[in-house]
Amino acid sequence: MKTSIVRHLFYPVVLVVLIWCVKIIEYLFNLSFIEYGVYPRKIEGLTGVLFSFFIHKDFTHLINNTIPLLVLTTLLFYFYKKISIKLLFHFVLVSGLLTWSIARDSYHIGASGGIYAIASFLVISGIIRNNPKLSAVSFVVVFLYGSLVWGILPIEEHISWEGHLSGMVTGFLIAYFYKEEGPKRKKYQWEIDEELEKKQKKGIECED
Repeated sequence: MKTSIVRHLFYPVVLVVLIWCVKIIEYLFNLSFIEYGVYPRKIEGLTGVLFSFFIHKDFTHLINNTIPLLVLTTLLFYFYKKISIKLLFHFVLVSGLLTWSIARDSYHIGASGGIYAIASFLVISGIIRNNPKLSAVSFVVVFLYGSLVWGILPIEEHISWEGHLSGMVTGFLIAYFYKEEGPKRKKYQWEIDEELEKKQKKGIECED
């Protein structure tokens, strides 16, 4: 179990290191990449759909996103091994496009949209699949990051609640779209026996 978790930490750690490198480059060379963020309803603002995830206002903003991003992406890569990279790309792309469509006229940056997408995806997936392990993960996510729900409300002007809301909606949509992929719930012997019994009854009815 421990070895498996460590193995699935590789890509999440690489992602977090990459995001930190972007901020460190800004700091060392006195640069600002904010203009590469999402700017709603402007064609040039579409570049931020992919780039904004890696851009943060300051180190405080980055630190606040680092731990939840690391924890949630690790859970994603652990439970959705085969499609985790594809899912992550969809989280960033769809939440970015939704932000571009509905947000205020301002630059929207940060990984929080992706964080909201992953969190809501894990919660909804656990419910849809009726999978005990995923359900347990869902409860953990809700317990650790349940306060994220306040981030989708326009409480603080300088926070992109539109990006948070877009991420949450994205997680819901992708959880439903990928409901047939990912970890399957283990079937117990009594469930298998019931299915066989139903098939046998159908076979007899057809013969009659």
